[in-house]
Amino acid sequence: MSLFYKERYNQERDRQGDNRIGNEFIQDIDTVVNKIKHDLSPVEEKKIHQLRDELVDMHGRKIVKINHSVMELICAKFLVQNGFDVSLEYQVSELSTDIYATKGFGSLIVEVETGFVPPDHALDPIDYLKARIASIITRYSAYSNKFVLAATPYYIMQIPPCLTKPPRFRTKEEISYVKKLCDQYYSNPPVNEEEIRNARLHSIYIVDVDNGIVREWEVNEYMGKASLWKV
Repeated sequence: MSLFYKERYNQERDRQGDNRIGNEFIQDIDTVVNKIKHDLSPVEEKKIHQLRDELVDMHGRKIVKINHSVMELICAKFLVQNGFDVSLEYQVSELSTDIYATKGFGSLIVEVETGFVPPDHALDPIDYLKARIASIITRYSAYSNKFVLAATPYYIMQIPPCLTKPPRFRTKEEISYVKKLCDQYYSNPPVNEEEIRNARLHSIYIVDVDNGIVREWEVNEYMGKASLWKV
């Protein structure tokens, strides 16, 4: 096969592969929509279908992947039913939030965590994920009235305990610890001590993907259960 035809063959193979993956994404998203729409009002269902269309478009532009998108859509249903207007992959300052929701004059950010560890951190997954969670709380929580982490029941998030306290109760030593932890993995740009001091985590969403439901937990309730799984 000539170089020209080999390149054309590879391009066509990649295009067909992208189409196949795109079709699978649409099928999976539509399965989720059909699963969660049974108790929605017509107005709420319309909002979910709009978000579904936005996710499909973003997947075509290689912005989102299925695991995140499924969890985002289930969380969106929970928020829509609680009177929020919901945007997915919403830009706030220089950050792209998974979910940005508003109700009246209030705002809420939800960051979805799957527990994925890249191959580069196969030897330090706990520290990596702990730093990731700390960095997300520190960077994102300043941009809304309420900040929430969402995770599945099978991923136990390692949240630094000092970030579950009200800011006024954090010690200099705790702030320094979080700063050092984040700087090991996320230094571009680095978090600063003021961001750590003022960061807030208001609640946890546990996302049951199989059944398409969300349960909201208080942070201390989650931490009490998560502590049982520490090695």
